Parts: sequence; structure tokens; C-alpha cells
Amino acid sequence: MRTIWQIGGGLSGSPYYELLIRYGVALIGPGDAGRWTPDRNDSDFEGSWVRRFATEPKVGDVVLLRVGCDRVVAVGSIASDYQYLDQFDDVHGWDLQHGRRVRWRVLSTPQVFPSRVFGANPPRFSGVNSEEVLRFGNEVMAVGIDGWQREPLPQLPPPQPSWENPPDFLNRIIGLAQDWSRMIWLEKSFGGIPSEDEMLVHFVIPLFRGLGWPQELLAVKWNYMDLVVFRKLPRTPENCVLVVEAKRLGVGAESALRQAINYSNKLLTNRNVLLTDGFRYRLYGANVDFQPVAYANLLALKESAAELMEQLRYVRTKDAVQVVAEA
Repeated sequence: MRTIWQIGGGLSGSPYYELLIRYGVALIGPGDAGRWTPDRNDSDFEGSWVRRFATEPKVGDVVLLRVGCDRVVAVGSIASDYQYLDQFDDVHGWDLQHGRRVRWRVLSTPQVFPSRVFGANPPRFSGVNSEEVLRFGNEVMAVGIDGWQREPLPQLPPPQPSWENPPDFLNRIIGLAQDWSRMIWLEKSFGGIPSEDEMLVHFVIPLFRGLGWPQELLAVKWNYMDLVVFRKLPRTPENCVLVVEAKRLGVGAESALRQAINYSNKLLTNRNVLLTDGFRYRLYGANVDFQPVAYANLLALKESAAELMEQLRYVRTKDAVQVVAEA
């Protein structure tokens, strides 16, 4: 029997397992506290998970890639010792710099364990004790050719440079985001997570105002959509240029994609959608089947965020507004 581990690949509504498979990695956080070393205390990393991840698995051990509480989408063979990978400091908003290289075998059909053998709230990383899961992992590793276990590992992406000199208006919003993040997560002085509407008021609307949009073209809760951006008045479907859908912090803004696409499809012409939790913003292009086209995270702002700001900026034309995001 092999030693088998399990690792999370994101929430059911906001998974990031495809990134782990694409780059041949297993990742956990919190990573912003820096590289794990034997002299670091578990309290630096919110518990023992990082230490265990760095020290206990061996090269050749089996790891299951889990999504949500009960679904396994890939089985892998650990291919390296512990590594600290700066380029994964923002994976759907999570700081997951603690890594291992893994050769993944993607399952043709995800394996769902109805009894929630990983627990109702599975740890980010742990050993597998369930006989059912152990049997499954060993069977997958024993079936078919094993050439995939010797294939070259995918090349890792390069780290993205930080955006050192963003516009002044954006710097002010970033400062507020950093303050709120500290008060929400560290000090816990909010007594809970702010609502979507609160994040719209304090972050999303100021962002669009900073990008030049007049207030009358920013419609909150128009036809049940969180925010609709118009090229000009009147506020009609044909004048809509962007649908913005917000989600609460911690649940993954990306989980709102299907809902936002449904809203967009109800307009006369499909429009791009922007998903946000107030801190993170991901733009999806209607003309590329709603694939992601630009991204920004106010808490980890990269140079690539300039592309999103350019696509969202307000540009007045002779009789309306031309928005790059429409193209």
C-alpha cells in the first residue's frame, strides 16, 4: 500500500485545480508569511499544515487532488521536495506559495465520495486514512500504462512583477483595501464579512469613478444585476457595456460567472462581465466565450493589472462612450 495524501484544489464554486494540473504543482497556504524553514513556528502559518506539507510527504507518494468536500479530479505522484514558489502568491485570491512538483493524472470522470470521507470541512492538506479512498488511490495508480509518471514536468510560470506606480486614485483604493483586509481577517473588528453591497459602495463604485465614469452611467441593482455600466443615457439594454457581479469575500468571485453570463445573455447583445469581491476583479470577454481576459487584485497588484484598468476606463466619444472592454 502506498502512502496517500489529499490536497485541495479550490472551492466547488471557485476551483483552481486546472492551474495545479497545468503547471504540475500541489500548493497550499498561507504563503505570504514566507518560506517554511525548520526554525519557523507553526503559528506563523496558522497551524501545522505547512510544516507537515514541507516535511512529511516523500517523492513518489501519491496525492489526490480534491475539489470541494468530496470530489477528486486527479491523482498524482509527488516529484519534488518542498519548494517556495513566489509566482503563486495570488491563486483566486489565495496566497499559495508553498509547493511540491507533482505529475498529475487527470481522471476522465471525477470520483465523488458520497460519504464525505475527507470531512465536512476538509483540511487544506492531510494524509488519507479512509480505506475506501486508499483503495481508490492505489487502484488508479495500478491501472493502465505508467509512462505519465516519468514525463517531464511542465515549466513553471515566471513571477509577475508588482505594479510599482499605479494612478493616485488607485493607490487610495489599495490603501483602503489593505486597511479593510487587516481589520476583517486579522483584527476581526468587523464582527463578520462585509456584504456584497458594502463592497460595491466602498470599492467597486470608487474604482469606476476613478476610471472616469459619471455616476449616472453606473446603475446599482439595475434589473437585479449588482452593477450595470452604460455607454450613455438612457439606461436601456442596448446602451449597456458591462455587467458587474459581486460575491462576498472568501467564497470566490469566480463562482458568480454562470449567473453573470445568464444576465449578459438576457441583454440584446452579450456584454462582457466583471466578477469581483471588492478586492479582486476578473474580466471575461463575451467575444471569446466568456474566457478570462484581464485581472487585478488590490491586495497583490501586478503590472498586468494595468491591462484591466485600460479595458475598463471611460473614454468619451462624439455621441457616446467607447469602451475597450466591448471589443
